[in-house]
Amino acid sequence: MTSIELRPLLRHGLLSALFCCAIALALTLAGHGPWDVQLVYSLAIGLVSWLVIDLGRMLLTGADCTGWPHGWRGLALIAVGTLAGFGVGGLVGDAYSGASQALWHHRAGPATLVITVVAGIAISFFFYSRAKAEHLQRHMAQAQHEATQARLKLLEAQLEPHMLFNTLANLRVLVASDPARAQAMLDHLIAYLRATLSASRATLHPLADEMDRLRDYLELMAVRMGPRLAYALEVPEALHAIPVPPLLLQPLVENAIRHGLEPQVEGGRITVRACTDANQRLVLEVCDTGAGLAAGAPATSSAPGRSFGLAQVRERLSTLYGDQGTIELIAQPAGGTCARVQFPYKSTNP
Repeated sequence: MTSIELRPLLRHGLLSALFCCAIALALTLAGHGPWDVQLVYSLAIGLVSWLVIDLGRMLLTGADCTGWPHGWRGLALIAVGTLAGFGVGGLVGDAYSGASQALWHHRAGPATLVITVVAGIAISFFFYSRAKAEHLQRHMAQAQHEATQARLKLLEAQLEPHMLFNTLANLRVLVASDPARAQAMLDHLIAYLRATLSASRATLHPLADEMDRLRDYLELMAVRMGPRLAYALEVPEALHAIPVPPLLLQPLVENAIRHGLEPQVEGGRITVRACTDANQRLVLEVCDTGAGLAAGAPATSSAPGRSFGLAQVRERLSTLYGDQGTIELIAQPAGGTCARVQFPYKSTNP
């Protein structure tokens, strides 16, 4: 047995009362009696019918997800509500008007019954249609949410092996050339994977956690590159709790190392910054002092070899934030590249 939902019950009652007022006005203009008498009859019949039908649909067992009984039960409920409204409401109207005989004995009784039946069916169909439309909207929203979650999980599932394979390839090189550093890198990898895999599989996590994972990854890369890699994470404490997608910046840092710093003998520096703009958007930047974009390439395009990481970030932003999530590559005047990510933010934890 379903519980009584007070808000939709009252909303339906108000709409029914307005519908009854319209009927009373029409009957008055048609010359069927004084306004006040028609109003009392109409409200009494209509509200009793509404109360029986609306309470009945909420209390009946077997109501479907639209909040209305299945099949013949729905039709029977409307019939019972209409007859109850005509009978009880008619008595109320008779008492108010001082009629000498009951409504169903009046000359206008049959016409009133027809109006009651037509009005009951019309208003019930209106409420049923609205309830069904709201149910379909909720169902579509839920399906869209589940599809979004599945898409994000797929993207994350693609991203994590990509990072792991690249790291293992680097580790393989060190095993032959520098076993001690290979051992240190393996230790960092185990710690990084333990921290990453033990974290909850949430769609969002605090920016502070994102920076912690990024620091672990950069320490991992620093074992292999040694003094050729320097980095800085510049994140104001006020932004630590802002929710961001997990592993959002790692592909950008990985690109900066692989395509910016590694081609240079001297290596370079990576700086990760976070700030907010006047439009309530979080701005994240991964800047390097590396080789820069390919000659002649537009500043906002992806350079060759960077497509996987950029495509991952761009698709995740699009899935979560739509057109409000953007990423662009900017060639820095002094050399190097800056990847800038922007999306709307909330100041609370996810």
